[in-house]
Formats: sequence, C-alpha cells, structure tokens
Amino acid sequence: MTTALRPAADWLEALPADRLMAEMSLWSADLGHLAADLQRIEPYTDIFHIDVADGHFSPAFLFFPDLTARLRAMTAKPFHVHLMVTDAVLLDQIAQFAEAGADLISVHAENANAAQALAAIRAAGLKAGLVLQLHTPVAAVEKHIDNIDMLTLLGTRIGVKGQGLDPTAEPRLREARALVAAKSNGRRIIVAADGGIREHTVPGLRAAGAETIVMGSLAFGAADLGSRIGWVHGMAGA
Repeated sequence: MTTALRPAADWLEALPADRLMAEMSLWSADLGHLAADLQRIEPYTDIFHIDVADGHFSPAFLFFPDLTARLRAMTAKPFHVHLMVTDAVLLDQIAQFAEAGADLISVHAENANAAQALAAIRAAGLKAGLVLQLHTPVAAVEKHIDNIDMLTLLGTRIGVKGQGLDPTAEPRLREARALVAAKSNGRRIIVAADGGIREHTVPGLRAAGAETIVMGSLAFGAADLGSRIGWVHGMAGA
C-alpha cells in the first residue's frame, strides 16, 4: 500500500505572507505524463490546485478522487481541491476528496448548501475555502467569513480555459481584500485570483490584492520555469 505524503498541520499559517504565491493548476499539466509533470513543477509550487467539475455546475469534466490519492503519494505540498459540482453531489464529493488527501477544499458561494459544505470540510479536519463566480457579489462572502481560510475570486467564466481576464476582476479583488481585513478579526484568510492569469495581468491582480494566483500555462508552458517563478515571487503587492 502506498503511503500518502502530507504537509505539516500548520501548513496554511506557514505559507509565505511577504510575496505572491504560486498555486499550480494540474488542469494545465501534461495529463498524459501527469506524475512526471507534477514532479517537475513541485519544487516551484506553494500549493497544488486540483479542479473538480461535474459537467453540470461547470461545463468541463475534471479530476476524481482516486487520481488525487495517487498524486498524494508523490508530494507533501498542500492540495487545494476546487469543487465545481452541483448541490446534490457536493457533500459526497467533500467526503471523497477529504479521504483522497485534500488539505483545503473550496466550494462555491453559488451552491445553495455552501454553509453546510463548509461545515463538513471543517468537520473533516481540513481548511475550507469559498469561490465566487464573476456574477456573484463580493458581499456574499460576509456570512461565511468565520468559516473560511481562503477566498478565491474567478476572473473568467467558470470551467473554460484560455479566456481573457474580465475587467471587473481587479476591483473585485480590492473589495475582497477590504472585506477580509474588516471582518476576519485578524485571522489569516488568503485571497486568491483564478482565471485569466497571464504575464500582462499578474501585476494588476497582485496590486489589487491577490496573495496567490492559480497558474496554468503561465507556469507549465514556461521556457524557464525558475525565472518565471522568480518573477512571480518578486511581484510588488498592494
């Protein structure tokens, strides 16, 4: 039986707060050589991002628990599982990905049972996150603020790769950072930007308040990954 690797219990609190973090989306890895690509990117990532989509809530079909469990045996870096699934399967998916080795599970504010889902994530001993689509007001986070460790704002339409960044992405990030600062009572809640992450958009997203960016082709397609990540780490913040 393969032994799973895990980050330390305080992994989220230990994440860098003095630089922009690189959260690597395995959706952009070479899926035909996923293990090799994970190992190639592993030294440069702060968090691995695993998108899960059911073809209903999101148009794509993406990662499943057994695959996540196999990847868990290859790295001790944190796994952030982003669930883009309907209400009917959300709680079951949380249980399955918790067992598979997730360290943080994010659900959507648009799920009707989001509050129940966040409680289930915490009951499983994991960090909990909330994701907002473009059409959802940032203020929707406030009622969940005491139960989340990460807030992710999508900058593009859900589940479709290769889109340009929506013009509302930066002002929404600024609003989110202000809300977190005002309502978190000093507890760390990481603000993330996901979607439309390109060389020309990262500086603005960072200046608007992103603490981590979900990197796809910007990382996996880089000719010199070390230089690209050095550039990300050196990005000036708000």
